[in-house]
Amino acid sequence: MTAQPGRRVVVTGATGNVGTSVVSALADDPRVGSVLGVARRRPGWSPPGTEWARADIGKDADRDLAALFEGADAVVHLAWAFQPTHDPTATWRTNVLGGMRVFRAVADAGVPALVHASSVGAYSPGPKDRPVDESWPTHGWPQAAYSREKAYLERALDAFELRHPDIRAVRMRPAFLFKEEAAAEQLRIFAGRLVPGRLASPGFVPVVPDLEGLVFQALHTDDAADACRRAVLDDGARGAYNLAADPPLSAADLAGLLDARVVRLPRAAVRTALAAAWALRLVPTSPHLFDAFLRVPLMDCSRARDELGWRPRHTATEAVRALLRGLREGAGMDTAPLHPRGAG
Repeated sequence: MTAQPGRRVVVTGATGNVGTSVVSALADDPRVGSVLGVARRRPGWSPPGTEWARADIGKDADRDLAALFEGADAVVHLAWAFQPTHDPTATWRTNVLGGMRVFRAVADAGVPALVHASSVGAYSPGPKDRPVDESWPTHGWPQAAYSREKAYLERALDAFELRHPDIRAVRMRPAFLFKEEAAAEQLRIFAGRLVPGRLASPGFVPVVPDLEGLVFQALHTDDAADACRRAVLDDGARGAYNLAADPPLSAADLAGLLDARVVRLPRAAVRTALAAAWALRLVPTSPHLFDAFLRVPLMDCSRARDELGWRPRHTATEAVRALLRGLREGAGMDTAPLHPRGAG
């Protein structure tokens, strides 16, 4: 990789699952001179060489964000709102309009590099028996707000690259990201406050449903952060990079981690139950996200390996095991999103 010492990097969404790992990875690299973490709430946690600024990408003006980006060598855009799932207008305002506001501010401030956190969720439905590379269509699953918003930002970046060919734009498309410290946040986001973390204990959950399409990839968040760090420092990095660890996980793999039995269930029945629970606001995960999850393709990560020299240090199984350990132990960090008793 080619890099110059003392680079200044700004990270939006710096206090969440991915942001805390990216900030740590950058702060530990001697080629990075300073890191500015941008979040809606200032955290108690702060690695050496890190400064903090409060901003809301869904509300703040372009010029306010551009002022924060002035003098930066790269902006890593991670800010994302998963909820409220019953109000897609609210998440669209933050994720899509806020994301486009970040892109414009990067151009207005003259930042030479933008690293954007896209997702496997941006991909159109794809195969589960073979991996696809970064050329697979990114039209998402249109009914799911998360997938729809990630796909729309892919189109926004297409236009951004045409208007600003001088800015090096990178799109990271990671698989599902887990780490121990983010367990409480992810429980709140996807399962809700009524679900206890002790469900992650071996033997507590008697069965794992085996559903059509239930094969997915996972990645430890720290490994995703390492890829972002490499993209920031490698002046030749451009375009999209798939990020996932081996092996792909199935219902049988989850059952092994939970000491549970696998039971084959019809997908329609499980979706109907989830839809009812979501409509009654018992769980925050929508049935549309469930649909998208079961349809995302498996990804080929050769490009990140060959061009960035990236290798995940954790297997997919280890990433999920870290999540389960965090759920059992009530792990977290001193940031608003990751605090074990935080509002998220």
